[in-house]
Amino acid sequence: MSPVLDTTHIPSRDREEVVRNAVWESVVAVDIDHGPAADDISVRIGLGTVGPLRICSARATAVTIRRTERLAREDEEPAVFVGLQVTGTSLVAQNGRECVLRPGEFAVYESVAPYTLLFDEGVDHHFLRLPRAALALPERLLRDSTTIAMGADNPVARLAFAYFSQLADSEDLHQGTHSDAVVEPGIELLRAVLASRQGDSGQARSSLEATLSLRVTRYIQEHLADPDLSAARIAAAHGISVRHLYAVLSRSGISLGDWIRTRRLAACRRELAGPGGRLRTIAATGRSWGFVDATHFSKVFRRTYGITPRAWRDQHHPRA
Repeated sequence: MSPVLDTTHIPSRDREEVVRNAVWESVVAVDIDHGPAADDISVRIGLGTVGPLRICSARATAVTIRRTERLAREDEEPAVFVGLQVTGTSLVAQNGRECVLRPGEFAVYESVAPYTLLFDEGVDHHFLRLPRAALALPERLLRDSTTIAMGADNPVARLAFAYFSQLADSEDLHQGTHSDAVVEPGIELLRAVLASRQGDSGQARSSLEATLSLRVTRYIQEHLADPDLSAARIAAAHGISVRHLYAVLSRSGISLGDWIRTRRLAACRRELAGPGGRLRTIAATGRSWGFVDATHFSKVFRRTYGITPRAWRDQHHPRA
């Protein structure tokens, strides 16, 4: 995401006010207390919108952000924030609770109640704001889900972190039909994380079913290099039958075997053209991405790309 605010070229005396105005106008009204002196304040903020989601990606020097009772009372549209920790740590406090976020974790907090965000190591964070109504969760469940670090111990929360991080980083997903396609799965993922953590089995099952295709494809991506990857193994990892697996993927227009083969071939193609393309044999590269038969690998590579893997590598790494 391209920065829309960078204090590098803003006079030091104006930085606090410029940052405050940018955050108030584009994200939420909060009090901002910068740690360093005005001359040392550094802030880079990128902003994006995907359907009802507002995205703010920020890197900054140490800061404390407070949503006061007065500001919370003035909120016209109740919103939910998802704060994703990229590097370093931060602290989130709301509703009498607080949690420390580490890289790969996120927390949820609401705009209608006071909160404090403490970034005493500096900021490297994605902030996502969505209307509270979009989650369609009971107020009590949502309130009980605030200021809880999520991600490390929950595979669905880890998937949600990866999903929202990619959404924040990729401007291509913020436009046209792509934005329509990514919002609802993201909301369902968040709903599944919160409902399952609070023991709402009915709500969690509904959300988990709605995101099953997304979770399955993510699992496949993470295990592409495993030659034993199979429909039975994928189904077992998600607690469903093979028949159910194929039905879910079919609704998303995915043919399992073709989908896996296409992504394995793409990985081999990137590796053969990359800096280490000659560090391994063609057969070894194929094996590293699940193609145990070298002849079969060369055949499907040529059928897909119109060139053998050896010729493809030689195009990018001519021999001396």
